[in-house]
Amino acid sequence: MSSATTAQLCRALWLSCCLAIIPLTATASWRNVLPDAELVGQGDLRIWGFRIYTARLWSAQQPFDSSQPFALELTYHREISREEFVDASLDEIRRTSAGQVSDSQLQAWRSEMQLAFVDIKEGQRITGVNLAEGCQFYVDGRLQHEVRDPAFAKAFFAIWFDPKTRDTGLRKQLLGSR
Repeated sequence: MSSATTAQLCRALWLSCCLAIIPLTATASWRNVLPDAELVGQGDLRIWGFRIYTARLWSAQQPFDSSQPFALELTYHREISREEFVDASLDEIRRTSAGQVSDSQLQAWRSEMQLAFVDIKEGQRITGVNLAEGCQFYVDGRLQHEVRDPAFAKAFFAIWFDPKTRDTGLRKQLLGSR
């Protein structure tokens, strides 16, 4: 075999190996990030009697510790536009943070959420994974976007876990208490 043929064969093998790795990374589930996570609790968000989503909290830490990695999985029962999702999230962050977040931070976070969220269809799942360096968002099990900002992750997940959450009943259910 000539050296030119060997070089072409090596390049083709290298390229096929690289292409084989890309789909594995793109389709990795949040379960790959938290393989030991167990269900902590679950409940439904209802507004004016309408079921909006079912929430499930997953963590390897028992009892639950919000400073450790965890996943919050939301399965939607209604269609919601990306804009509605982002606006509602920002409103809740403003409310739970009580003036501790600047307008410039909120604008930066709006941009991140625009990348993380999609127009939601009934039955669709969005899972947020809280990590030390920020958080990741998965849509129907596929990584959509990663936000490398621990302050954002803390403020975002406070929507559900801060004592000032809008739905204290759902918070209790997620945390495994009734």
